[in-house]
Amino acid sequence: MGFRTKAFTAAGLALLACLGLLRASEPGKPETNSPLRFTVANIDGQTVDLARYRGMVVLIVNTASRCGLTPQYEALQAIHEKYSDQGFTVLAFPANNFNNQEPGTNQEIKSFCKVNYSVSFPLFSKISVKGDDIHPLYQYLTSGETNLGFDGEIPWNFTKFLVNRQGKVVARFQPRTKPDSGEMLEAVEKALKK
Repeated sequence: MGFRTKAFTAAGLALLACLGLLRASEPGKPETNSPLRFTVANIDGQTVDLARYRGMVVLIVNTASRCGLTPQYEALQAIHEKYSDQGFTVLAFPANNFNNQEPGTNQEIKSFCKVNYSVSFPLFSKISVKGDDIHPLYQYLTSGETNLGFDGEIPWNFTKFLVNRQGKVVARFQPRTKPDSGEMLEAVEKALKK
């Protein structure tokens, strides 16, 4: 299922602002309605407040070690290295929602990523990205109430959400879109300039 886009008229935006549903962020301040407002566990089980990534451009990706798309780890690492000095990072969330393609423990996942792809970007504890046990971060990312325009169920491993420096989702890429594709690099570079 793809994501849908919505266009609002000026009157519609004004109505949302009056109702308090649309808030303009102050310069240098993060969006209050942001995927970076969640606290998650990293791959070692330590609590991480995603607010630490505000002010950066972030690519949130649900990953798996036994998927036909697993080689995307290499491209994810490459773009992380290419843009990290400009304030960019990848946040990887292993998930076992699709054909049991991430069955390992957190330590097995960490070892696999290090040995096979030399991953240095942040890895988080395995979560669920759909279904009854969906993690709150992915509930936020897939809901039309919180992420309108980039919402919709996660269709497979390696779905990607690009978050700008203000903490707002500005793009969504489907699983087969390679992290080093022209489309993605253009979106990352555009976000880094703002």
